[in-house]
This record gives sequence, C-alpha cells and structure tokens, in this order.
Amino acid sequence: MKKNTLLLAGLLGFNMAMAQDIKPYGALPSKAQVAWNDMEYYMFIHFGPNTFTNKEWGHGDEDPKVFNPTHLDARQWARTAKAAGMKGIVITAKHHDGFCLWPSKYSTHTVRESAWKNGKGDVLAELSAACKEYGLKFGVYLSPWDRNHPEYGKEGYNQVFANTLNEVLSGYGPVFEQWFDGANGGNIKQPYDWNLFHSVVYKNQPNAVIFSDVGPGCRWVGNENGIAGTTNWSTLNVKGFGPGVAAPATKVLNEGNEDGEQWIPAECDVSIRPGWFYSPETNDKVKSVSSLLDIYYGSVGRNGNLILNVPVDRDGLIHPNDSTRLMELRRVLDASFKDNLAKKAVVTATNTRNGNAAVKVAHLNDGTNTTYWATGDDATTATITLTFKQSVTFNRIVLQEYIALGQRVKAFSVEVLEKGAWKEIAKETTIGHKRILRLSDYTATQVRINILDAKAAPVISEVQLYKAPGLLTTPQITRKANGQVIISSESTDPVIHYTLDGSEPTLKSPQYTSTGKEILLPQGGLVKAKAFLKGTGSETTKASFDVAPAKWTIVSAGEAAKDHDAVNAIDGDNATLYVTKDKAYPHELIVDLGETLSLKGFTYTPAGERGIIYDYEFYTSADGKSWGTPAASGQFANIKNSPVLQTVPFKARSARYIRFVAVSPADEKQVAAAIAELGVVTR
Repeated sequence: MKKNTLLLAGLLGFNMAMAQDIKPYGALPSKAQVAWNDMEYYMFIHFGPNTFTNKEWGHGDEDPKVFNPTHLDARQWARTAKAAGMKGIVITAKHHDGFCLWPSKYSTHTVRESAWKNGKGDVLAELSAACKEYGLKFGVYLSPWDRNHPEYGKEGYNQVFANTLNEVLSGYGPVFEQWFDGANGGNIKQPYDWNLFHSVVYKNQPNAVIFSDVGPGCRWVGNENGIAGTTNWSTLNVKGFGPGVAAPATKVLNEGNEDGEQWIPAECDVSIRPGWFYSPETNDKVKSVSSLLDIYYGSVGRNGNLILNVPVDRDGLIHPNDSTRLMELRRVLDASFKDNLAKKAVVTATNTRNGNAAVKVAHLNDGTNTTYWATGDDATTATITLTFKQSVTFNRIVLQEYIALGQRVKAFSVEVLEKGAWKEIAKETTIGHKRILRLSDYTATQVRINILDAKAAPVISEVQLYKAPGLLTTPQITRKANGQVIISSESTDPVIHYTLDGSEPTLKSPQYTSTGKEILLPQGGLVKAKAFLKGTGSETTKASFDVAPAKWTIVSAGEAAKDHDAVNAIDGDNATLYVTKDKAYPHELIVDLGETLSLKGFTYTPAGERGIIYDYEFYTSADGKSWGTPAASGQFANIKNSPVLQTVPFKARSARYIRFVAVSPADEKQVAAAIAELGVVTR
C-alpha cells in the first residue's frame, strides 16, 4: 500500500510539473478541493434531540434528557457508510437548537446534561474513532444559529461560537469538511462574523473544505433535492454575497457562474427520507433505488458531490430500511460501472498538444483522472474518437476534465457511427470533475466526443463507456379526490400487483390494470404495489392515505390568482395549485368537510418553491362560526429549502369545518400564498 501511495504521489508530481506547459485557466481548485471532488459521495447524519421529538428545527427549550440513544453504535454507522461505497461522514455536531453532541464547556445544552451514558458520552469522539477504523473521512456541521444559548443575539456570541468551533476542530482529529448553515431565524437576529469563524477553521484544519451558500470551499446547490444544474460551473462570484439570506439566486447556486471569481464547486444535499431527522412515521418512506439513482446522476453525474443524509434512529442506529436501500443502491452502481468498455478502444483525437510528455491521447481511456490529454493552445474545439474491433453496446458515458488546470469545456456532443453515418445521441454543456450521461442502449464500433466550445484548450482526463443493467422502476401510487387509487409505472409493459392489507405484493396478489376493477379508498388505507417483468419484481412502494376530500367544499378563501382556484387545494391532485393574488399576508382558507370527523392533525403540501407558507394557524369548528383558539400554530421548519409535505399533529377533536391561516411567508419577497393540497389526519 505504501509503495502504491508513493507511486501515485510521484505521478501527480510529474503531471503537475509537466502541466506547467499548459497555462491554467480561471479560478483554480486547491489540493484539498481536488481531493474533496474525488470523494464524490458521502454520508450526512442528522442526529440530536429532534430525533426524539419529531421536529426538524428544535426550539432549544427541550429537556436535554430526552436525548438517550441507549444502543448507539457509531461503528455501525461507519460500517454502513463504508459498505455503501461512501467516502466519509458529516454529522450535525450542533443544530439550531444548540444541543452539542459532545460535552462542550461553552454550553449547558449538551450530551453531558442528557440521559445518555449518564452524561458521560461523547458522540463526536465515538464517530471520529469509527471513521478512522473504517477508513472514512470525518466532517462536522455546526450551526451558528443557537436557540438555546443565552448569549445568542448579543455582542459576545460570535466569540462564544468561535470558541465552540475551536473546541470541536481541535479535539477530534482531521476534519475534511466544515459544514456551516446560514440559518439566522426566529425573533433574534445575530450578525455572524464569518471571517472569525473561517479563521478558526483554517487554524485548526488547514485542509478542511468549508461549506456554505458561498463556500469558500464548496457551495450549496440551491435545493435540498440533491440535483445540480445540467450546466454546472465550479466557479462562483462571491463579492456582495454571503451565507443565508445574502446568498446568490437559486439559479446561480444551481449552475455556478461561468468565469466566476473563486473555485467553489457544488455540493448536493438530500435526505434518504422526507425529513432530515429520524421519525418513525417515515420508516416506510425511504427513497426508492430509482429515485436515488436519479439523484446520483443529477449530482455526481453533473459535476457535484453528493452528501446523502441517513438519519440515525432513536436507538442510536441506522435503521434497517435505510441501510438495506443503501446496499441496493451500491449493487446497482457497482453493476453499472463495472466494465469500462472504453479500455478496449483505440483512441484518436483531431488535435493533441505537442512537446509535453504528460499529454497523451492514450490517457483518455487509462482509467485514472490523474493523467490527461489536451489540445494545443490555439484549439478550443476537437474530436475524440473511440474505435472498437467489434461492436460494443453502451448506455452510459463518463467524461472528466483535469480540474487542477481549471474548468474549460462549455459544450460537447456525442455521436455514434450507424450504418456508415454519424448520428448525434447527446448534446450537453459543462463537464468539470465528472459528467455522466444516461442514454438508451447504442451499439457501435465507433463513438466520438466532439468538444464544441471551450474557454481555453480543453484538458480531458477520462472518456469512459459502460453498459448499465436495466432497472425495473417502482410503481407510483396516487389517489383522486373521490378516493380512487391510481397505480402507474415508468417501466415498459410491467405487470403490477398490489395489496391493501399491509402484506408484501406477490404474483398471486391482485393485479392492477387501468381498465380493471377500481380501487376505492375514500376513508383511507394502506396500499402496497410492486411491478413485475418476466418474473422479476421491483422494489415495493407504499402509500398511506387518510380521508379523501370527496365531500369537501370551499366555504371561504382569499382571492385566487387567475386559473388557480381555491378548489385546487382540496382536489387530491398535487399538480393543481391554489395561489392567492399578490396581497399582503395573512391569507386564509375555510373548508366544509361535509361530515363530522375526529381530527388528529392536518397536512400541507407546498406548491414547489412558489408562495411557501412559514408561520401558520389551524382552527377547527363544529358549526363553521365558533373557532376558539388554534388547534395548532407555529412554523413549518426548513420549508423554504425543503418544500415537502408537512404533517402537524394535535390533540384529537371533533369538527366539520377547518380553517387554515397562512400567517407569514417563508420568503418575504413573495406576498402570495400557495397550496398544492390541504389535508386532515384522522388515522
């Protein structure tokens, strides 16, 4: 192992020396950023009091004794991440509630005050040791927002946070990434001293990559779906911007800036479940393999890194549903990228730089991104051709630039030789660290990559071809307002079987067809479905429904914007929206349920990024006149960044009428409120 390490170091040193002939272009990555990009895929762990309270954003007033994971095993977390093919773990050492997963001397809201190990535990110590044991890199998330600390919002808080940060970064070994959340919410605003915070990081961990909306090490991709832009530059303009509310526009975060001031590549964050923290209600809502593959190709495959959140459960373990899904994803990825067909090809190029021993066309298919090919300085276009002795069938193309010299390619296309003529099968923009194209199956003896435009002489390290196995996608389950269940699949001609009793669907279970007997669940129920093709089954998908809005009617609503009637909020279809006109908050909606129900909560589905509601009040009434105090009120935590279904429980009460009040928006620039669906919880 030592010999191989020395050989790789020598090779990198040789390449960098020879690369001096190639003039670097634009903002460049540091060695730490290059190594960070090579990690590609690692685990996020959200863990803390919220795990036990079913909250996404705790208020800091929770009893620390609620934190008591009696079977916590950080080695299980690391073992799972390693088996999943991940390269590291980043943990929420301190979230917005201020609870510290280590016994900080700068807080009284820590594991020391918890019931776990009688206050003698230290999660960070256990996880850093486990990462070292399993060869994983260790990273930490510390939120500067602290809803517990008495100094928050006062002049001295920034130094308190700097001391806290120093405590973590000096006490637990090497840290590959420092994750900063720019959240600064609640009624108290704290001006953050980012220069101070960054200096603490670099003093203790000079090779750490700092994450925030604007880096400086890596940037937020602008959403919590894990998807980067189809055009994605690793460079970003940062002057005049900052983390949190001062961040650049979402589109800029998603795509970067061509010729941006600094090298700040995109990190794509997403959770394997609907929420970031564990909740027992989401045990059956772990993302499918097909969904995770979409995320992988939309992040790693679009010049980003993927940080996939896998929340630890109340026992202190990664739940079996999550770990099983991670292993299934690993098997598909391993099978997809097992055999690099390009290694069998003879590679040629229309232009290759002369006089530089490090530049070889043979490096394009040697299987390593530490070597490269480049054109001469006067060429910003070129064609790379792969020629095979016998036809090969492929459906994946992987391209990589040698990013140590900058990101250069603006546009490229892919062609195959078909019946003596070249056929274009793809046309895209940026490449960067890695670009993966998912294609239909193509069979050819020649494949060529056309660099159509570049900022400077293109420097490409890898061209790879693969034949990924087909994947039977999981069915999708929806329900109409009248209670009719619809099951569909993106796969071609699958046979779909379903159950309504909670059992696993098999080939002997009832078969679903769009023209067959209707499945009606007006009072709600659990549906499980599975697609089968030639005896092979997909993953099982589940959907749990409550009372359908078949009898519901709108009693009162604010004025709706054109073509966005209030009835769209209760039609059972997330694709139709109720959007109010651009008038000041609050907005309200009153609904007659058509019958008296025992209500235990309500649900709100946002309309994507449009008109997201933050503060809310929810009332119930027997007669539609007397409303009393709200059954529930508060904020939809993190909803601006993660606009997903919100479920709010409350103490059971009988009612026929409901009144939903949008008190304030998640984005102060949007004065309209929007609802995709409003529902109730009775089960």
